[in-house]
Amino acid sequence: MTSALHTPTLMIQGTGSHVGKSVIVAGLCRALSHRGLRVAPFKPQNMSNNAAVAADGGEIGRAQALQARAAGLTPSVHMNPVLLKPETDRGAQVIVQGRPWGRLRAADYGERKQALMPAVLDSFGRIAADADIVLVEGAGSPAEINLRVGDIANMGFAAATRIPVILLGDIDRGGVIASLVGTHAVLASADRGRIKGFLINKFRGDASLFRDGLKAVTDVTGWPSFGVIPWFSAARHLPAEDVLGLVNDSGPVGNDQVTIAVPALPRIANFDDLDPLRLEPGVSIVIVQPGEPIPSNATVVMIPGSKATIADLTFIREQGWDIDIHAHYRRGGHVLGLCGGYQMLGRTIRDPQGIEGAAGDVEGLGLLDVDTVLTADKSTVAVRGRSLRNSTSVAGYEIHIGRTTGPDCDRPVFELNGRVDGACSADGLVVGSYVHGMFGADGFRRAYLADLGASPSEVRYEHIVDKTLDQLADHLEKHVDVDEFLKIAAESGGRTRPG
Repeated sequence: MTSALHTPTLMIQGTGSHVGKSVIVAGLCRALSHRGLRVAPFKPQNMSNNAAVAADGGEIGRAQALQARAAGLTPSVHMNPVLLKPETDRGAQVIVQGRPWGRLRAADYGERKQALMPAVLDSFGRIAADADIVLVEGAGSPAEINLRVGDIANMGFAAATRIPVILLGDIDRGGVIASLVGTHAVLASADRGRIKGFLINKFRGDASLFRDGLKAVTDVTGWPSFGVIPWFSAARHLPAEDVLGLVNDSGPVGNDQVTIAVPALPRIANFDDLDPLRLEPGVSIVIVQPGEPIPSNATVVMIPGSKATIADLTFIREQGWDIDIHAHYRRGGHVLGLCGGYQMLGRTIRDPQGIEGAAGDVEGLGLLDVDTVLTADKSTVAVRGRSLRNSTSVAGYEIHIGRTTGPDCDRPVFELNGRVDGACSADGLVVGSYVHGMFGADGFRRAYLADLGASPSEVRYEHIVDKTLDQLADHLEKHVDVDEFLKIAAESGGRTRPG
């Protein structure tokens, strides 16, 4: 059985991870939206613990939520039908069409991923049905030919849907000619033929000096160049897709600044809470790496969300950060725990069903008089309400398992969706909440930072994100052959796929 799919579609694949696929797709979504097209983003499979809550309450990768925003759409679970959320070095939770599907080791997933292709194609059909054009983002690299059998993320998906591919290379990391030519060399002829041309991303300097490089790639591969994209420094204003986007702020810390120290947990999750804070001129973010002490001059220690709360709490103790955090608190420093970090601040974390490993109880950091019980049911919900500490409006989302109760919950942090959330110590120095995204609300963020001694600012976070997307769209229109992309995508209309 086949069903015709007439929506023009184009897929951006990369020569490797972190070459800029997500940002380029977001920019193209905004550029085509400016042209009056109904453009929709799609990523068959993503691997990230930085998730977003879609309109129906399901989870998708945060990069696809940003791309939806760039396209002027409400995020849908069908924009990212398969989301892998790593829990260990060899295993991950598998989210399918927004809902938990199971937990698999990497080897097991490799054997079972083909079973997810029907869900991927179903979601793709739903997205394409309401769009003038679909922009698809690949995952990793098609050159990983050891993963080609059963592939749903790159060429396996492109073959199933018969869509054309543009290959993106990152010149900033070096070896871009070898990565493009090498991809051509290792691909099977059918997959090689799906690539219609290539792009060079993150170029610094005079692009004319790379003309011979472009010619060399074309001479070997036969693929035309569709543009050299100069370095887009404003991309730092956009939410980071994954943990590799977490870097320390540069520059000296002034006496009037607020320093927020964030331990780099191995399974850190939903760290987009840091994005608005990074844009504040009075704030310095310090990502504390393993083996480093938490800075003694920190104003706030923020314990972020975690995909494996108990394991990351053990890691905190292994690094000696628990000692640093308690010393920070004794000096009168503030401590903020978000989601999994909130659970860590309590007296105990109970896991009676063995959800995160062996069943049992573990001792928390003991800075909040609360206890958490991990449960199989998962809360994924968008929230809106007000701060009970400064009466400002907030909006955000929750993605967590477990319930937290105790005396400090009698001093809640927020009133959201008709209920209260969070806990606060009697002295007000320790705060925990399940809400992610709270700092995106300008009024709340300013009031929170003012209480810490930061100077007032006029940063409008959401405005900056939208302005940056507009600038990115203009940047791509100037340096990329977008018209040719539209022609290639149009030629894909009318293809057939398994239905």
